[in-house]
Amino acid sequence: MSSPRRRHCRRSPAASPLEDDDLLSEILLRLPPQPSALPRASAVCKRWRGLVCDPRFRRRFRLRHRRNPPLLGFFNRFDRLSFQPTLDAPDRVPLGPFPFQRNDGGYFVSLGCRHGLLLVFLPGILEVLVWDPVTGDRHRVAIPPAVAERAAEIGVGGAVCRAAGDAPHFQVVLAVTDGNGAQPRRALACVYSSKTGLWGSLISTPMPYQAHGSQFSAIVCAEDAALAGDSLYWPLTGKLNGILEFDLEKQRLAVIRVPVDMWGKRERNGFKLIRAEGGVLGFLFISHSDCCAAQLWKRITGCDGVASWVLARTIQLDKLLSLEPEEKGGIEMVGFAQDNSVLLLRTVIGLFMIHLDSLKFKKLSNTTTMSRYFPFESVYTAGYILVTEMKK
Repeated sequence: MSSPRRRHCRRSPAASPLEDDDLLSEILLRLPPQPSALPRASAVCKRWRGLVCDPRFRRRFRLRHRRNPPLLGFFNRFDRLSFQPTLDAPDRVPLGPFPFQRNDGGYFVSLGCRHGLLLVFLPGILEVLVWDPVTGDRHRVAIPPAVAERAAEIGVGGAVCRAAGDAPHFQVVLAVTDGNGAQPRRALACVYSSKTGLWGSLISTPMPYQAHGSQFSAIVCAEDAALAGDSLYWPLTGKLNGILEFDLEKQRLAVIRVPVDMWGKRERNGFKLIRAEGGVLGFLFISHSDCCAAQLWKRITGCDGVASWVLARTIQLDKLLSLEPEEKGGIEMVGFAQDNSVLLLRTVIGLFMIHLDSLKFKKLSNTTTMSRYFPFESVYTAGYILVTEMKK
């Protein structure tokens, strides 16, 4: 028989951690940000389903993973923003094409995609449209007259971003060059805040003169801007060889020179601005004479405060993709996903994506049609994936 003392020391078994809703929510928050993660958890029982379906939990889940969102796919800029998924079932998300309407002006130019939002320029009505492909929300904003005039004439560069990743508000930055004749005098930029519903003051910087180069005026490329640190970057094309920088924090514009010998060879999508290792500005370069090798350059600042370009690494694309001799021509960079460091390549045998960190690659399709692609990197929690997909 047990002694009274021993009977007194016995304790009731501790409650299971999974019986505490607060603790269970913390555990579920640590699921991977793949689209199938929450639907799988919701299938465990009614209690789990109630937790992961709570809008507050889903917001916390998006906020937790906002710094490492999965690459859900790419939007084809030249095919009315049709969607090219990159994930296999059950993580393959069913996103539809851009919901174009006649009252949007009859024509649109996609400017970029970031933080789960896509930015579209509507030249016919001089507006920009911010579209959330997951929720379907759309916000149309009239462009300020000073920028609209140049945007309609020569085009415009733009970017959309939201600092908190899941914040209800966003910012739009538009950038153009201004001036008469072939040599623009200055670059202009302005910022719209959805929080205030207003455009900020016009920001400008002088454009350095460059006598040689293209016969066409320097313009801001309507490409997906690179975000490195607190700055957005667009390539300048035409008469000036350079990069336009907009500092979001200081609200300041600047023009950065690039190596002219490299820029002079820029053909067939051989130049792509990226955020390089360490969060600094970088670019990928494929020479016309050697389209099988991609050079990764970084812009570093020395202890004297002087910035310079250095070659960080060279990637032999033909060896990586195991291309046959007759397949080595025509390699083109057509998209880049910054958060996942994934490069999208078009070759004569199809569309490939390459993870620059691991150098792992995957063939997405057999298409060889010329196009440009904007990455869609986002934490997808909008709805459930079909049960048929989950069982594959």
